[in-house]
Amino acid sequence: MPPEPRPIRAWARPLRKTALDIFGAALAAADPAAAVKRRLERLDCSRFKNIYVVGAGKAAGTMARAAERALGRRIAAGSINVKDGHGAKLRRIEQFECGHPTPDERGVAGARRIVEIAGAARKDDLVLCLISGGASALMPLPAEPITLEEKREVTRLLLACGADIHEINTVRKHISSIKGGQLARLAAPAAVESLLLSDVTGDALDVIGSGPTAPDESTFANAADVLYRYGLMDRVPESVSERIARGCLGEIAETPKPGDPIFRRVRNTIVGSNRLALRAAARRARELGFHTLVLASEVEGETREIARMHAAIAKEIARAGQPVKPPACVITGGETTVTLRGHGLGGRNQEFALAAALDIAGLENVAIFSAGTDGTDGPTDAAGAFADGDTVRRKPDARRYLDENDSYHYFEALGDLAFTGPTGTNVMDIRIVLVGARQSAARRKDPAKSPNA
Repeated sequence: MPPEPRPIRAWARPLRKTALDIFGAALAAADPAAAVKRRLERLDCSRFKNIYVVGAGKAAGTMARAAERALGRRIAAGSINVKDGHGAKLRRIEQFECGHPTPDERGVAGARRIVEIAGAARKDDLVLCLISGGASALMPLPAEPITLEEKREVTRLLLACGADIHEINTVRKHISSIKGGQLARLAAPAAVESLLLSDVTGDALDVIGSGPTAPDESTFANAADVLYRYGLMDRVPESVSERIARGCLGEIAETPKPGDPIFRRVRNTIVGSNRLALRAAARRARELGFHTLVLASEVEGETREIARMHAAIAKEIARAGQPVKPPACVITGGETTVTLRGHGLGGRNQEFALAAALDIAGLENVAIFSAGTDGTDGPTDAAGAFADGDTVRRKPDARRYLDENDSYHYFEALGDLAFTGPTGTNVMDIRIVLVGARQSAARRKDPAKSPNA
């Protein structure tokens, strides 16, 4: 049997507690229920005969509950798709719990119900659309003759090759009957009010949830470029490659573009985002006495490379006091990608923490935390993980676990996974780098005198 991991050092405990405190402030700022309530209070609903509620995403249940509280009996009908375990107690709006990140038949059934409700709306009606992260996978309605299994295969191939969310959604929109503005087309001529909880860098309306009610600037040619870029055109199902090829030739109608008349009565509003969450996290870090820097909200790229960059910043702060002096907190947001090389279990946040642990090994008073704001990291039940300068000493076989993409089991053995459960929101990931105050020579000799002891 492998040796038991060594116990955590005293200086690491307060840093971990602080990281969770800061992360909690970010989650509170990204509360979609409060955001939906504020928006609906400003909306004049008296001019509509019927109000229909549709939507999808990991936070759609929380958003739908807020809509029910605000609109009550004004809701004529409604249906949403949510991830398994992320549902809410609803009275007037139907709810389909579905598979994520791989779409399933429950998602198709829910999407058909959404189409049915949106299609029933008339000119004097309102369709309230609630979209949050995960909506792309949770609202699958493949364009015929593509089957769900074939669409799942496309999603699997794109995820495995390291395509980012923008690229994945570009392909999804062009093999779907509901994404890329097509839900707005189905709802026309009714008014459409879409409330969006952004989980994409840049908060692009046409990318959030694959933009079901937003004009789509991407084309069949763009979708083809993505598949060729990753060498997938000859690997995707024939029905998919044929549809995209026909679309490129103009034989299939494009998704609705900016300027299309169907968008005259459509309004898309972002009610929550990673930027707002980062601001709240920074405020909390400053309240706790840390010199704080929000470095970026649009961090993308290969997870391991981004982790090395964060580790390099931690080293520079610890050794040179740059770009901020200790005690320091550096916060970033966004969403990285993992290229699968092994057969282990983990998510991008856990892999980030494991890769960072290798680079900060040996540094005292340094900790790094990364977690998904939705409470689930990849296919696991953890939101993310902690790493510090002592992590590799406690369990030296970190490199082997990283090579196998098995970050979950590495941190599970250490007790360093972060569990929040479903949070009811989803505004991408948050990464927190903490460097504690420098210790005086006397305190280094006598750890009992350290404020981090």
